Amino acid sequence: MDMTALPADWREGHFALRVDSPGGPMVVALQFGAGFDMTPVFGTTSAWLNDPNPLKAISLGSPVALGSLGDLLAPNDLQAAKACGVTYVRSMLERVIEERCRGDAAQAEAVRAEMRAVIGEDLTALIPGSQAAMQVKERLLALGWWSQYLEVGIGPDVEIFSKAQPMASVGPGAAIGIHPMSGWNNPEPEAVLAISATGRILGAALGNDVNLRDVEGRSALLLGRAKDNNAASAIGPAIRLFDADFSLADVVAGTTHLTITGEDGFRLEETGAVNAIARDPVDIVAQLMGPHHQYPDGAMLYLGTPFSPSKDRGAPGMGFTHKVGDVVTIHSKRLGTLSNAVRLTSECPPWTFGVTALFASLARRGYPRR
Repeated sequence: MDMTALPADWREGHFALRVDSPGGPMVVALQFGAGFDMTPVFGTTSAWLNDPNPLKAISLGSPVALGSLGDLLAPNDLQAAKACGVTYVRSMLERVIEERCRGDAAQAEAVRAEMRAVIGEDLTALIPGSQAAMQVKERLLALGWWSQYLEVGIGPDVEIFSKAQPMASVGPGAAIGIHPMSGWNNPEPEAVLAISATGRILGAALGNDVNLRDVEGRSALLLGRAKDNNAASAIGPAIRLFDADFSLADVVAGTTHLTITGEDGFRLEETGAVNAIARDPVDIVAQLMGPHHQYPDGAMLYLGTPFSPSKDRGAPGMGFTHKVGDVVTIHSKRLGTLSNAVRLTSECPPWTFGVTALFASLARRGYPRR
């Protein structure tokens, strides 16, 4: 197992991770630098994190030598993989641009300039759903500039969609997929919350909500095609669990670093602040789970991205898009490093190990034993 993907202070915290093993996926807890195999007791990360006290439950695991472990997998398994859209002003405005140019990257710069002239870029002081936000909505309607993305960006209801099926997310070092039909796409580095079936926020990981901008720009009804593709959901390297020294406040206060390096010599580096989010993560989770929506295996929730890379790659004004071979590296001091290489979805390893295969693997090993 590559321990360098974990944050530098991994020996000072609690982590949930999954690793590859000859018998099947192994659920591992890290507690102050010591490893514990949680698979015999719980079978899945989902079951462990749904325990009333996941930190205390680590004592039920069996000590394991970290040097003997295989490659890191995505740390989640049976949890629903959900994602938020346009929770950051920058990404919200870029979605409006996509919509107005109908997914045509060649028109993006002209639309971007028109948008600045009409509404500017500083909507950061607006509280979604507030009276002031509704006044902005009325002004934009009068100007003919209202958008479904602005509706969920500054309106009362957050956009939450299904990003991937349980077991479909990939981990650090795996390929991430871009559908070959897309000519305008980008990574979306995000903080991903781990949430129990009762709606309790337990910890966080890094994620890449890979997005096809031209597909979603043609129609929001193509969101599933733009978002849920083979290897398009990356999460890792581990879920850092909340404890006495790490909390949701630390997640929100964190800074995320994005680096993209291409085989053509292209390099992009950007930094995003999680706390630039327009909504309170607690309120977002309350809209995800409650009387109207239940997730008995828990959920992993992408919070949205403060990034929308626009650095020209090629012709001036064409902005950024991926090329096969790009390496996308997302880093956060407290959450570690998630690095993945871009491939076409048809060239990424097909997803074949689902829930049925997982339970068959656990049954062969006689797990869980309680």
